[in-house]
Parts: sequence; C-alpha cells; structure tokens
Amino acid sequence: MSGKGKLYLIPTLLGPSNWEKVMPKHIHKVLVNLKYFVAEDIRTSRRYLSKLSVTNIRDLNFSSLNKRTSKEELDHLLDPVKRGNDLGLLSEAGCPCLADPGADLVGIAHQQNIQVVPLVGPSSILLALIGSGMNGQAFKFNGYLPKDRKLRIDAVLKLEKEANKGVTQIFIEAPYRNQHLLEAIVENSNTNTRLCIATDLTLDSEMILTRPVGQWKKKLPSINKKPTVFLLGKEN
Repeated sequence: MSGKGKLYLIPTLLGPSNWEKVMPKHIHKVLVNLKYFVAEDIRTSRRYLSKLSVTNIRDLNFSSLNKRTSKEELDHLLDPVKRGNDLGLLSEAGCPCLADPGADLVGIAHQQNIQVVPLVGPSSILLALIGSGMNGQAFKFNGYLPKDRKLRIDAVLKLEKEANKGVTQIFIEAPYRNQHLLEAIVENSNTNTRLCIATDLTLDSEMILTRPVGQWKKKLPSINKKPTVFLLGKEN
C-alpha cells in the first residue's frame, strides 16, 4: 500500500441531532485533514461537514456516487487515493455501505490493495437490533421490501417464517411508505409474532418499541416520513 492514500468510511448523523452526542470526537479529527470526498448527495454532505465545524469546505473536492454510477466512474473515484491522498466516503445517513452504493467502491478499493478504514458512528440497523430485545446472535438485514403490495405481503410472510425459526429479520422502507408497510405487517402476521418499530433513532423523538403484532393492532403509531427500522422476532 506504499504511496497510496487511505479510504475512510465516515458515518453521518441519522437526523438533526447534536453531533457530539452520537459521534466520537475522532471523526472530526479525521475530517479536518481530508481534502477529497465521495458522497451520495454532495449538498447534504457539505451541510454535514459544516455542522461538524469543518471550516475549509470551499476548498474541498467532492465526487458523486449513487446507484447510477458506472463501473468506469467508480474506478476514477479512487484516483485521489492512487495519487497519495486520503479519501472520505460519506453515507447519506448512518454508516457507509449499509443499504447504499458505497459497498461497490470499497470492493474495488480492496481489489486495488487500498487500505480501507471504517470509522465508528451511529448505525440505525445495529441500534435497532440491540434496542429490540430480539435475538442478536442470529439475525439478517433484508434491506428494502418490494413496492408492489402483493410482493410486499409475500415478503413479510416469508420474513415472519424465518423470524420464528429464531433468526431476527431486519428491514427498512422509504420513510414516506413506512405507514403502508406497517399496516401490511400487522394485517398479515400472526398475532404472537414480535414486531419492533425503531423510529427516529438518536433523535429527541426516538421510539423503540417491541410488541406482539396483536398488541400493535390495537393502535398503530404514526411513522409516516420518519426514518424507521422494522424487526420481526420469534413468538414468545
């Protein structure tokens, strides 16, 4: 790895909260020394850096990485590292490479013998799991469920079956579809299956509640447009 820079995987906030409450101070020390960044949304990344009191933002170099980024473009994103500069990969929310396109860039970095340095920070998936009271030894993150109603219900039923084998099932949805997914889970799952709803993690409005589906049926929380992680667990 001589002559090459490092690829830092930089976590970001999960929402509008005081960064000092959820981010190690070491994050700031790394950020102020970086000149090159790759981000899914450059505008929100600039705002994040400003919130962490990075003062030289106008002098920084940003490149975009999203689901439409080609393989050739991915290779070029690592050019600063090959020239000996350190590069920061910023997630849109939480830790990079979890349900975002950053994993492809990290994979190429490993192929090219570039050192990858993951930094500690908030992960909604991990926070939801450890706060759920469900099995943390055997679990699976399933990402986003299908948009189509029938396919979504089929997916929920499949996840419920796996959950009742003792493997905690974790999944997410675009915030504006959260309420529809919650309704599908409650309407189609067994009353004794445990459902955890983890919403607005690390924010003042945080809610983490685990209940049997039968109890959720009595009253559903309003989680529309609120970042939420869903977990299904084995029946008690």
